[in-house]
Amino acid sequence: MSLPSGLDPRLTPARSDLAAASLKGVVEAPRYVEGEVRQVAEPVAPVRRRPAGDAPLDTEALFGERVTVYADDGEGWAFVQLAADGYVGYMPSDALRPLAGAPTHKVAAPRTFLFPGPDIKLPPRAALCFGSPVHVREMRGAFALTTDGALFARHLAPLDQVEGDMVDVATRFLGVPYLWGGRSALGLDCSGLVQTALAACGIAAPRDSDMQERALGTALALDTPLQRGDLLFWPGHVALVETPELLLHANAFHMMVAREPLRPALERIAASAPLRTLRRLDPKEIRA
Repeated sequence: MSLPSGLDPRLTPARSDLAAASLKGVVEAPRYVEGEVRQVAEPVAPVRRRPAGDAPLDTEALFGERVTVYADDGEGWAFVQLAADGYVGYMPSDALRPLAGAPTHKVAAPRTFLFPGPDIKLPPRAALCFGSPVHVREMRGAFALTTDGALFARHLAPLDQVEGDMVDVATRFLGVPYLWGGRSALGLDCSGLVQTALAACGIAAPRDSDMQERALGTALALDTPLQRGDLLFWPGHVALVETPELLLHANAFHMMVAREPLRPALERIAASAPLRTLRRLDPKEIRA
C-alpha cells in the first residue's frame, strides 16, 4: 500500500487490507485492528518481508520478546510489529505464544542452554541467545528456574542491569557468522551488532543502519580524530571504532563479526562505497 509521506513502511503496521488502530486518521485502510500482544516462543524467530519461508530476512526476534500481532493468515504466518524496535513484518505463527510471566532477567552469555530441570545432565530443550528476556520464578542452587525450564544462573543478569561499554559487548561476538537480517549470537549483520551492543548498555537503537545513522549520537566532520565507540556509516553499512587503529564490524567481506586494522579497512570499503558519516555518542553513555 502507499503510505503518507514521512512514514517508514518498516515501522508502520499497515498493509492493503488493514492498519493498526493507532494509525486511524493517519493511514487509509479498509479496517483498523488493535492487535494482540504475544511473545516469542522460539530461541530466534525470523521476521520476513513477505509471508513466505523464502522471503528476505529483514530482522529477527529473540525468545521472550514481545510482539503485537495484527493478523494471522491461518496458514502459518502472522503480521507483527516488534516491541523492541517497532519493526514490522511476517513471523511464523508457531513461533508465538500467549504472554507468560513478565521478564525479570535476560541472558548475558552469548548462548546458554535451557534445561527441563536443574541438572546439566538432562538433554537441553533449547539454547537461548544473548539479550533474551526470561521470567525467573526462583533460584535453586546454580540454576534459575523459569516458566520454560532451568537456566544456569550465572549466564543471566537482572533485566535492568546495563553494561558500561558497548565496544566491549560487541567484541564478545567476534567470529559470529554474518547473516543479513541477523540479530542473535547465531548470526548478525552490521546494524544488528550495533543494536545489540547498545541495548546491553541500556540504549535503544533503531534496527537498520540508515535509521541508526539518523538517530544515534552527533555527526562530526569525517576528519575528526577517531575514538573508541565512534560509529562509521557507509551506504548500507555501519562499523564500530574499537581503538583509533582498529575497526569492529559484522561484514560480508569476512562473513563474520571481525576486528581489523582500521586504515586498510577504510581503504577497502572506500573502493565500493564512500564513508558518509561519523557519529559519536554521548560519553556518558559509552565509556572505555
